[in-house]
Amino acid sequence: MNLRATRRAVALGLSLMLCVLRYWFSRMRGPLTLEQRALWLQSAARRIIAVLGIHCHIQGEPPRQGLVVANHLSYLDIVILSAAMPCFFVAKTEIDRWPFFGKAARCGGTIFIDRSSRASATDVARQIADRLKLPVPVLFFPEGTSTDGARVLRFHTSLFEPAAAGGAPVTAASVRYVLEGGQQERDLCWYDDTHFLTHLWKTLAASGFSAVVHFGEHRVYPDRWAAAIATHDEITAMRECRTPVLR
Repeated sequence: MNLRATRRAVALGLSLMLCVLRYWFSRMRGPLTLEQRALWLQSAARRIIAVLGIHCHIQGEPPRQGLVVANHLSYLDIVILSAAMPCFFVAKTEIDRWPFFGKAARCGGTIFIDRSSRASATDVARQIADRLKLPVPVLFFPEGTSTDGARVLRFHTSLFEPAAAGGAPVTAASVRYVLEGGQQERDLCWYDDTHFLTHLWKTLAASGFSAVVHFGEHRVYPDRWAAAIATHDEITAMRECRTPVLR
C-alpha cells in the first residue's frame, strides 16, 4: 500500500468532513445566499489543495463577475478553480449522483445540466442568465468532457448565449499541471473510462505537482459563436505558453 496515498486519503476524508460540518453550522444560522455558498466552496477547495500539497500559481486577474470558460483535464480543475475565485459551476447531471461530491457541488451552488435534453439546456441557460446578475462569476467547461491535454477540443456554443445576449463579460481561463519526476501532464488527467476511485488513488500517490491557472482579459462578445471561437483560441495559446513554474 502506498503510504503517501494513504496519509493523504485520511487527511482528505477528515477535511471533507470538516467542510461539511462548517456548511451545516452556517445553515443553522439561516439559509445561505448563493454568494455565501460560493464562498463556502472556495474555502473548502483551499483546504483540500492544502491537504493534497498542490502548489497553485495564478496568472492574470480572476474575474469577479460574468462568465468564465476553461479547458478541462480532471476533476481537480474544479478544486483548483474554486480555490482561485468564488464561482458557480455548470456540471453534467451525473456528478449530482456522485457520493458526497454531488451533494457538495449542490451545496456550493452548482447548476446541473443534462446534455442529452434540450429542455435542460434551455433551463440551464435561464439559470445562467440569472446568475450573471450576481457579483460571482459562472464557470463552465465548453469542451463538454475532460481530456488528456493533448489539445483543446472544439467548444460547444450554447451556454455562451446568456452572456452574449446580456452583454456580460466573458473570461478565458487555461488550466495546466506540472508534475515532478519527469511525469507528463496526461498522467494526472482523468479521461476515457478510467474509474474515478482508481484515478483518485493514483493522484493521491503522486509525488508532487503544481497547478497553473492563467486568466485572460475580460471581454464582451457580440454573439455566442464569436465568444466560443475567441476563447478557444485564447486558451489554446495560454496552454502553449509554458512559463516556468517556481515553487
